[in-house]
Amino acid sequence: MKLLAIESSCDETAAAVVENGRTVLSSVVASQIEEHKLYGGVVPEIASRRHSEAIVGVTKQALEQAHVTLKELDAIAVTYAPGLIGALLVGVNFAKGLALSTGLPLIPVHHLRSHIASNYITSPELKPPFLCLVVSGGQTHIIDVKDYTDLHVIGQTRDDAAGEAFDKIARALGLPYPGGPEISRAAEEGGPGLVEFPRAWLPGTDDFSFSGLKSAVLNYLNQRRMKGDSLTREEICSIAWAAQEAICDVLSAKAVAAAVREQLPTIALVGGVAANRRLRQLL
Repeated sequence: MKLLAIESSCDETAAAVVENGRTVLSSVVASQIEEHKLYGGVVPEIASRRHSEAIVGVTKQALEQAHVTLKELDAIAVTYAPGLIGALLVGVNFAKGLALSTGLPLIPVHHLRSHIASNYITSPELKPPFLCLVVSGGQTHIIDVKDYTDLHVIGQTRDDAAGEAFDKIARALGLPYPGGPEISRAAEEGGPGLVEFPRAWLPGTDDFSFSGLKSAVLNYLNQRRMKGDSLTREEICSIAWAAQEAICDVLSAKAVAAAVREQLPTIALVGGVAANRRLRQLL
């Protein structure tokens, strides 16, 4: 079975052709990062317009790279949620039009389920049951993957996602967008000693909270500015290290504790924050 998959949930327009759910025949991504860097974050209206401009070309390129025609496809899949509503509408409406014109079935896909399923592409030997820690700019979840389509949320953020906290803290430190990779790079130059930030453990739950950490970092920076202090590169790196430790400590400890309690033999890590080296190290 060959699927054309379309994604437009945030600031990247993507299309891929996938065979039997495991083999990626093509994957084409049009990134908007350089444009959104000008504003320190994703501007939804700009993202939607760029999706409209890129989606036809990205889809054509994905089909060409896979050496597949529309007639050879079995279905069209598209991200329908969660994400920026205007951005999602571009992908969904394009996919609807393509499905209508070709007569192909349309498959709406939940973006967090896709994150989890990406494990089967990168690790073909992986099979349920396992625990999955989903950490991205907008979501932070602990998922009990009982079977391929039987997923149970056992923990989630009550306020800010971990990726959002990384981005907001990076912006407060004057680091470029996207903030997660910049915090990670700065943290590698930093270390303990300057400041320590609180962890919200939320005892008795598998949930997360990162709004308090974000406030603690902003309060610390405001206090320094009120004193007339200017931060050195060394201090910025130490603050980045302390913030990263606070986030990754809670994420890893809660995921491992949940896996032990639920007797799940494997932990998978997905989402944009999965690229964070410290989080992978702690897990």
